[in-house]
Amino acid sequence: MNYAFLIDNRRCIGCHACSVACKAEHEVPLGVARTWVKYVEKGEFPETRRTFQVTRCNHCDDAPCIEICPTTALFRRHDGIVDFDGGRCIGCKACMQGCPYDALYIDPRTETAAKCNFCAHKVEVGLEPPCVTVCPTQAIVAGDLDDPASRLVQLVGRHPVQVRKPEKGTRPKVFYVDGDAASLVPSAAPPASEYMWSQAPGLARASSLRSDDAPELVKGAPRRTYGVREQHRNSWGWKVSAYLWTKSLAAGCFLVPAIVTLAAGSSGPGAAALAAALLFLAATGILLVWDLRQPRRFLWTLTRPQWRSWLTRGSYIIAAYGALLGLQLLLRLGGRPVPRGLTLLTVLLAASTALYTAFLFGQAKGRDLWQSPLLGPHLIVQAMAAGSSLFAPGWLLWLLPLNGLLVAGEAWGHHATEDARRAARLIQEDVRFSTGVLVVGHLLPLTLLWATGEAWPAGALALAGLFAWEHLYVQAPQQVPLA
Repeated sequence: MNYAFLIDNRRCIGCHACSVACKAEHEVPLGVARTWVKYVEKGEFPETRRTFQVTRCNHCDDAPCIEICPTTALFRRHDGIVDFDGGRCIGCKACMQGCPYDALYIDPRTETAAKCNFCAHKVEVGLEPPCVTVCPTQAIVAGDLDDPASRLVQLVGRHPVQVRKPEKGTRPKVFYVDGDAASLVPSAAPPASEYMWSQAPGLARASSLRSDDAPELVKGAPRRTYGVREQHRNSWGWKVSAYLWTKSLAAGCFLVPAIVTLAAGSSGPGAAALAAALLFLAATGILLVWDLRQPRRFLWTLTRPQWRSWLTRGSYIIAAYGALLGLQLLLRLGGRPVPRGLTLLTVLLAASTALYTAFLFGQAKGRDLWQSPLLGPHLIVQAMAAGSSLFAPGWLLWLLPLNGLLVAGEAWGHHATEDARRAARLIQEDVRFSTGVLVVGHLLPLTLLWATGEAWPAGALALAGLFAWEHLYVQAPQQVPLA
């Protein structure tokens, strides 16, 4: 079996019976939704048209949420349904970043992820999902793609169908008959601050980063007049921004002194560098656990791992790096020599600690800016710059210009998708980018180093600029609507 949905937009009347049935069946709390209906209007009076789009989990054949989940809380059943187990969820919200369709949310009662699960409890006993049975016009069809006699297969075979974001390669299994591009593509009709019968309070409090990312309103342009406000924006907040910053320091505080001492013929960094790296690594771990909605389950990434997730792999990398840092610090404090091979192995783990987030963000297919090929090298340079700010400020004379080139590439370089361009534009338009990142983080420290040789003020400014960049880079892509 390979279950899928078909939405016949020729029949849908936008009555919300499906979304109400879904809420009733699963007792979905207010403020979040597993199924919702979006209204998009086009044209100018009297030549106007309103289209409806039923939106939900796509139960993708190649579901990014399954791959990024660190504890197998999301999984594919034998019948093709992408289901979830709230009892295994740690509330890391990675699945919400991985989903390009904004289908997942955090249940405010359980503090775990939730989404449409095809009403698997109904399907297992031979019943159809309630959204199908309550639809008054039979606009929603559920069926088995592997059964040629099913109504769904016959409709897919007879009519041209569309899916949402096929370019993501997820192979979604919610098909739309007569799907309208203005409804299927979120950027074609972005959310407004006010709908027909309601306001969208999320716009006011989403983030100080928010700017008007909607296209210029022209007569007859598509406009969203009703929908569920993107309930999942900024699921990764300042704690994730701070985690990237402390992780850069944790890696750089070892990498830079290690390179200096190894080049000088010594066996590795001194106790001060090791202690600083351990301190920032501990801060990184605290931030990661603090950001979980189920912090008591944080060890499940190690004890119940899902190995394809870079959250799991990163947890093991950080744990191994911390263990080797602790071992070296004990050897230093005990007056024992540190083997050169141990230092080289720790260098490898320090670089991996800085780098693995690029692969994690690569699994977050819902955020196009994070798919940048520059992210990996940029994280290494950021770690080196962070470590140099504390232990080798002179290195900033060449690291900051290199970091500035990478920042420019991320902000002004070529972006493959419209969503990535929108996120980059949000960064460019934010005053913290021009002042905090470019001026405070790059121009001022370079001026101090060239003009006065003042090393430590320059290092402090560089670290402040690095944090400003991390925060903008994490927040801006989350402002681009996905549904």
